[in-house]
Amino acid sequence: MAKLHFHYSTMNAGKSTLLLQASHNYNERGMATRLLTARLDDRAGPARIGSRIGIGAEASTYATDDDLFALALGWRAEEDTACIFVDEAQFLTEAQVWQLARIVDDLDVPVMCYGLRVDFRGRLFPGSAALLAWADEMREVRTICHCGRKATMVVRRGPDGRALREGAQVQVGGNETYSSLCRRHWRAETGQ
Repeated sequence: MAKLHFHYSTMNAGKSTLLLQASHNYNERGMATRLLTARLDDRAGPARIGSRIGIGAEASTYATDDDLFALALGWRAEEDTACIFVDEAQFLTEAQVWQLARIVDDLDVPVMCYGLRVDFRGRLFPGSAALLAWADEMREVRTICHCGRKATMVVRRGPDGRALREGAQVQVGGNETYSSLCRRHWRAETGQ
């Protein structure tokens, strides 16, 4: 029975590495997978999922106006898809999460989503909120703060290195822009 999965964490927890490893496990057993990532995040290159440890794979991309159920129907016409993997799932829209749920429910294809839970202001991303509400299975991927506690929050740093409190929810960046912290250190850095 297919399920909708959500693997969530902060930055630098290894979500993309886990996604690529899981897809590899399917492929190694002769099962076809499809990889999806947000079009707006091209840090690993256009249409590519990349991990900080150096592994990567080509992927299809999605934008907020794409119909993911229709995309899956097209893939199904080409070959049997054993699993669909979605990276940067926080950038999904609520409607797209419903489309992923339809892939699971109507096509009986498992969908594994990987993404951030909250933004730098401590607020849920729309895609993450929908996945937290509707996913069949959820798993926290853990990483640590500089103090050794579990990191659950992310700060966005300005050019001066200080934590920002305002700005657009979406700004693609890596270690030069974001740091994962425990809630206590996030509060201290953001003045919350």
